[in-house]
Amino acid sequence: MSDFQSINELMKKGGTKKKSDDVQEQLTQQIKNIRQKGKEEDTEKKAKELSLPYINLYGFPVSAESLRVIPEAQAREKNIICFYSAPDKIKLASTEINEEIKELAYQLGEKNHAESELYLVSANSLDYVMKLYANLPIIKPVSKEINITEEELNKYQVEMNNIQSLEEKFKNINITDILTLIIASALKLNSSDIHVEAEEKGIAVRYRIDGVLHDVANLPIEQWKRFVSRIKLLAALKINIDDKPQDGRVTLKLPSGNIDVRVSTMPTTYGESVVMRILFSGSKGVTFDDLGFYGDSYNKLKREIERPNGMIITTGPTGSGKTTTLYAILRTLNKPGVKIITLEDPVEIKMEGVNQSQVDPSRDYTFAKGLRSILRQDPDICMVGEIRDLETAEIAIQAALTGHLMLSTIHTNSASGALPRFLSMGVKPFLLAPSLNAIIGQRLVRRTCPKCIEEEKIDDEKMARVKEQLEKLPLGEKEKIDFNNLKFYRGKGCEACSGLGYKGRIGIYEIFTMNKEIEEIILTGQTSEYAIQEIAVKNGMVTMVQDGLLKALNKVTTVEEVFRVTE
Repeated sequence: MSDFQSINELMKKGGTKKKSDDVQEQLTQQIKNIRQKGKEEDTEKKAKELSLPYINLYGFPVSAESLRVIPEAQAREKNIICFYSAPDKIKLASTEINEEIKELAYQLGEKNHAESELYLVSANSLDYVMKLYANLPIIKPVSKEINITEEELNKYQVEMNNIQSLEEKFKNINITDILTLIIASALKLNSSDIHVEAEEKGIAVRYRIDGVLHDVANLPIEQWKRFVSRIKLLAALKINIDDKPQDGRVTLKLPSGNIDVRVSTMPTTYGESVVMRILFSGSKGVTFDDLGFYGDSYNKLKREIERPNGMIITTGPTGSGKTTTLYAILRTLNKPGVKIITLEDPVEIKMEGVNQSQVDPSRDYTFAKGLRSILRQDPDICMVGEIRDLETAEIAIQAALTGHLMLSTIHTNSASGALPRFLSMGVKPFLLAPSLNAIIGQRLVRRTCPKCIEEEKIDDEKMARVKEQLEKLPLGEKEKIDFNNLKFYRGKGCEACSGLGYKGRIGIYEIFTMNKEIEEIILTGQTSEYAIQEIAVKNGMVTMVQDGLLKALNKVTTVEEVFRVTE
């Protein structure tokens, strides 16, 4: 039987004028339905020809959350709507599936941390869903900013003399104030990262201060969900997703200016772990002279960065200040008439006069592909965030050999370890040797607080280790030391350093430069870290441990701190 009544059947029902009007109305509707069915059949046929999924959305229950995936203006402009959304999947429909629509679907999937599916739909079916936008309730957009007034800062900072005094202040305050207190106290203590972690019996709040994590408070577990929800709301993260990592940003609006906070969440056994990285753009404006290069190391590196071509590599573990060192070098080189381009992951510090680009592996924009593009931009100086693979290494080396100054980082434990690392990637030895200018090995040590510094008594065992290292110094440096009167210092702990004895950080370095002997070893392709280290020391390189101990003698840091980061 047909889905529709025949015209003859409808005409037989006539008789009176009223009946005639009713029949006419039914007839019009039936004709409309027939045409609609025909359009749906045509769209379905077209979808099969194009090997695309088809859907008829007339009467489909589209949720408000699904509609909000695409703003109405964009939906009408591109003829696309979202008719289904879940934490891990979104379904989209359009009247025409072209490259622009596919790209948009991909971007929406990335934005929502979900897999996107595209369906072909008829114009009438799409129009039906478009009309549903009119029924959406207006929701005021959530601000991605945290406003902290001068009064609030003073309120929480005035009595904050040390870390131990914080926990008492966290008690008996609401969620909004807890968040403000956490951020205000972190700023007071110059913390770089705020860790808020769910544990079995409570919420652990920890600050990373000068590279070391400190426990500052333990909050009731009942406050966890509300706290996480508020953070996610501010960082534009999905509140209903707690089984996947998420990343977002919040802006702190302070009386002194805005500060960006990078928010990262990750599922753990007892709930999500939240880490907030405070990006102090002002404090990162370190100059070359502020880095902590002394004596011959300073002169050696200064000479190498002024060369017009070649590679300068920084090495060290994560968090050792490699990128800060490269930025300090770039500030020295950033002059009128010089074009500098950087490729980073991510761009955290913005520099005026420098073209900065951020890699995106999900879009196939890698360090290697980005570096190829950079070289077509006619730069004088390039900075690549990290050399991770052979392709990136080869392009960087070719750039260094063809008149560019190339700055980058590589993950090794020492400067001498960089050469075997390059060779293990597959870099050709005859290209590596002439391309390298200098390799910088580095660590960060905490500075002794100048307000509470006092002489420290070193035990015999530790003193013997100190003398052993200092005895190996190059002759020029060793002559400056009175081995019979070695004095070291520490911070006792005061209000200025929050009772820690340390305030701020400084780098300890070893500068490795090329010479004929090392070039010959590289060309053999059988280079070991220990052999390179031995030759470098023989040629006058001051090691990181030695550099740190020299700084300890100059009251900059402590012996304990030097051994902590180097051994």
